[in-house]
Amino acid sequence: MLQFVSQEQIHKGWSGDQKYCVTDEKGKPYLLRIAAIEQYERKKKEYENIRRVAALGIPMCQPIEFGVCQEGVYAIHSWIDGAVAEEVLPTLPGEKQYAYGLEAGRILKQIHSLRAPKEQEDWEKRFNRKMDGKIQKYSECPIKYENGQAFIDYINTNRGLLKGRPQVYQHGDYHAGNMMIDRKGQLYIIDFDREDYGDPWEEFNRIVWCAQASPRFASGMVDGYFDGNIPLEFWKLLALYISSNTLSSIYWAIPFGQSEVNTMLNQAKEILYWYDNMNQIIPLWYKRETMDQE
Repeated sequence: MLQFVSQEQIHKGWSGDQKYCVTDEKGKPYLLRIAAIEQYERKKKEYENIRRVAALGIPMCQPIEFGVCQEGVYAIHSWIDGAVAEEVLPTLPGEKQYAYGLEAGRILKQIHSLRAPKEQEDWEKRFNRKMDGKIQKYSECPIKYENGQAFIDYINTNRGLLKGRPQVYQHGDYHAGNMMIDRKGQLYIIDFDREDYGDPWEEFNRIVWCAQASPRFASGMVDGYFDGNIPLEFWKLLALYISSNTLSSIYWAIPFGQSEVNTMLNQAKEILYWYDNMNQIIPLWYKRETMDQE
């Protein structure tokens, strides 16, 4: 392992990894991530996939070293000196928020150029099973959304949209909370530890966090991904994926306390407002803009 003279633990984020900002003898900072040794195979595969993404020229923490240490499995990445995009975006002019959204959408399109393995399970079968599990757990959850049935009804009516969907490499948690803007204004993508394979459009299921932080960023992200030519089928599938994701958010939040539960209750309420209780396909936060604002 590279030798470091100092380390400071990072407590932000939901990752199970231990994260540190470490510096070498020349004062150069790096990001050090450590996971339990039992996760060796998964972390090795994750690191190899991150190297594939980095080879595309994606602005991200560059993978530098991977191995085993006394504490477990480690990975060293380059350090990004900046702030979380989710916090920076609301302070910027609207045109700049939209421009960053365009960039985030185009970066995501690049990430999705990595195809899934041929042996990957059929998406329709896999995601239907996942949705069935979420509906079951939501039905057993002691806390319910006001009009949460609208999500279930939309899912059951639109399952056919999953048929024949392609699968690609996914970041797994793509939203403004997992992006950074450095001191020079460059947007970076971070935290690939939920990476997976699946429908490329499912990757937008976290866009609700972007829309809450900056509707113009979220709009730009969709426009950038599709180069302004957004198929109606995308909006239908996005509503399906958001419905599925929202159902599982409430029972996921319970172990983390009332504050997280309230966050998810409020988010579900806002989603139902955006989609008119799942009766309209294009959410209210989306506003088409001219794409020359960069």
